[in-house]
Amino acid sequence: MASDTITRIEWGVFAGIRPRHAGSNARIGDHGTAVRVPTARITTSDGTSGWGRCVATQEQAMQLLGQSLAEVFALPSGTAAAWRVWDYPLWDLAGMRAGQPVYALLAHWRGKPVPMPFSVPAYDTSLYFDDLHLADDAAAADCIAAEARAGYERGHRAFKIKVGRGARWMAPDAGIRRDSTVVRAVRDAVGRGLPIMLDANNGYNLNLTKQVLHETADCGIFWLEEPFHEDARLYEELRAWLQREQLPVLIADGEGDASGHLMEWAEVGLVDVVQYDVFGHTFSGWLTTGATLDAWGRRSAPHHYGAWYGNYVSGHLAGAIAGFTFAEWDEATVPGIETDGYRVIEGRVEVSALPGFGLRLDDNAYHRATSEMGGYVVTR
Repeated sequence: MASDTITRIEWGVFAGIRPRHAGSNARIGDHGTAVRVPTARITTSDGTSGWGRCVATQEQAMQLLGQSLAEVFALPSGTAAAWRVWDYPLWDLAGMRAGQPVYALLAHWRGKPVPMPFSVPAYDTSLYFDDLHLADDAAAADCIAAEARAGYERGHRAFKIKVGRGARWMAPDAGIRRDSTVVRAVRDAVGRGLPIMLDANNGYNLNLTKQVLHETADCGIFWLEEPFHEDARLYEELRAWLQREQLPVLIADGEGDASGHLMEWAEVGLVDVVQYDVFGHTFSGWLTTGATLDAWGRRSAPHHYGAWYGNYVSGHLAGAIAGFTFAEWDEATVPGIETDGYRVIEGRVEVSALPGFGLRLDDNAYHRATSEMGGYVVTR
């Protein structure tokens, strides 16, 4: 590997579409149906290529071109810090060169067995505020429950529900009432015993958090995500209240602009589940973070909503991270990228056994992607 250099970099954007419109969350308006997948393909001097999500500029590509592969990537740590913008193409390239899926590379380096087929738990992340046009709470609850049931039919057995309607879109009391009504309707739609998570996107305060969890206490909430802006004292009080109420609800955080103290809070048990974005934090970064969380007995659940590609790559982290809890699943179709090696079956994603991340590009589609929408190709 030391003599192999990077000889070609291609960058382009694929466009995809969700099966239905995604509405608002507590902070942000409609998420729509469109997804964009910026990708880079890296080829080395031995002719091997790897590709993945990447937002690098052409100037950054020129800096990478001609570099020794061994200088920018090494197992088991992954991509060197200075080159992390290229993290996903480089991990795919490593798998292609080894002829193994990324999860198998990780398991090998950590001395872990790899069950086949390799699969990880996943949750349907599509239950947004698609009901704001409805005045009646019962009709709104029926709308979201029907979406949850559609996810169940697609193979999901865990569901994340957006809550916090009263933060921006409805009067506070009305929003809380509808949040609770929707949660109960989804529980009835998918049945008992399946994980349901709530994500408030910082739309609650401590007292509203307690109110919703009290009103849905019999719904078996698995975790509450980003209930309010991160605050150690409020988390201490929420933790104590959950214990007094005997509610086994986990506290999850880290998806957005996470506090620099988040890992400190995880270490002492104020936060149970860390959710750093799988792209902002990078795959290589998650390997380090996941190992730390494992040592503390905490859970890992990387976020990626809106980026689609994360559906497929995040599950590979389970090859190394024992506390990997869920892959987030944002259903969409992206022409030109083959995903046949992945299937959602009874709540688990069966991860592709093909080399790298197990996704394949259509060369004609990639040529169009690199020649349109600001794409580029650089070669030596």
